[in-house]
Amino acid sequence: MEILISRISLQPYWLFILVILLSLHVFPSSSSSSFTTFVFGDSLVDAGNNDYLFTLSKADSPPYGIDFTPSGGQPTGRFTNGRTVSDIVGEALGGNGKSFPPPYLAPNATSNIILNGINYASGASGILDETGTLFIGRVPLRVQINYFEESRNYIVNVMGENGTNTFLKRAIFSLTIGSNDILNYFQPSIPFFEEDKVSPTLFQDFMLSNFTMHLKRLHGLGARKFIVGGVGPLGCIPFVRALHLVPNGKCSVKVNTLIQGYNTRLIQVLNHLNRELGPEAIFIYTNSYHVVEGIIRNYRHYGFENAESPCCGGFFPPFVCFKGRNANASSVMCDDRSKYVFWDAYHPTEAANIIIAQNLLNGDQTVSSPINIRQLYNYN
Repeated sequence: MEILISRISLQPYWLFILVILLSLHVFPSSSSSSFTTFVFGDSLVDAGNNDYLFTLSKADSPPYGIDFTPSGGQPTGRFTNGRTVSDIVGEALGGNGKSFPPPYLAPNATSNIILNGINYASGASGILDETGTLFIGRVPLRVQINYFEESRNYIVNVMGENGTNTFLKRAIFSLTIGSNDILNYFQPSIPFFEEDKVSPTLFQDFMLSNFTMHLKRLHGLGARKFIVGGVGPLGCIPFVRALHLVPNGKCSVKVNTLIQGYNTRLIQVLNHLNRELGPEAIFIYTNSYHVVEGIIRNYRHYGFENAESPCCGGFFPPFVCFKGRNANASSVMCDDRSKYVFWDAYHPTEAANIIIAQNLLNGDQTVSSPINIRQLYNYN
């Protein structure tokens, strides 16, 4: 009888301990050091998903990742020499610099989902399913959200439906996508984007209507805190400048004009969603165009020496940044990676990503609206 009484009396104690553990580790509060993020997008934030695909869009060979400390300088599938903007933001908001959201397609990726989140981003992907067909394998945004739905089912099995909804309200959903849709629109000899291509305005309509549908679907699955990145000044990247024969010191006006029109309309879409779904949900727009254009225009102010050429690979086709098995890495790279804005023909260096991330984290409404990312993290 005494043993039975002691067991009964211990039950509330263990229940209390269980609640405390869950509150600390499973339901991270806004004041805790934990940071859970679900990352969607393209090669700007891909953390290695394309390593698990049959695709021409890969960053799984040196010197990619040469400055990524957690891997010891080995490639991780990130399309830069070090960390992406998403990585840097995560570190600033409570990440430990060692455990970034793993790529969804990696083995056992879901085992740490409740603490770190998951990265679904895929190089060459876009808002439109057709985008990136030239590269064969990639994960379009629609499929990335399918993957999140599978992740959500896993969380429900662990926490239950109510616990999952509480958890997802505090997580941040980051979407960096649209660049490849626009690049494919201007790139010749791609099906769907051929000579019968629609007008720029109608193309923007396609992008925005699909993007709005995807954002609402994520909201329906429980997402409440959204970071939605505008498209950067692609008319200034080495690939586009070479493709359109743009002179030194100039950018493609045609490409950047379409992007600015798209970004302006994207802001209107997000403002509408904030009115329709807020204040329980909030969508912030991050003005990557403004930030990156400022870095390129005032590159010496930021400590860079080159804002036009890629540090790694050629300035002209095929734009390959590839060390090769027996080649010396220094033979394909610039002397000082910290002095270049662009890592390869498409992507910024880690040095540029650090500046971009700092601006988006702490910037005013010209950079991030209606609030910045740090304020979003603390938003209730």
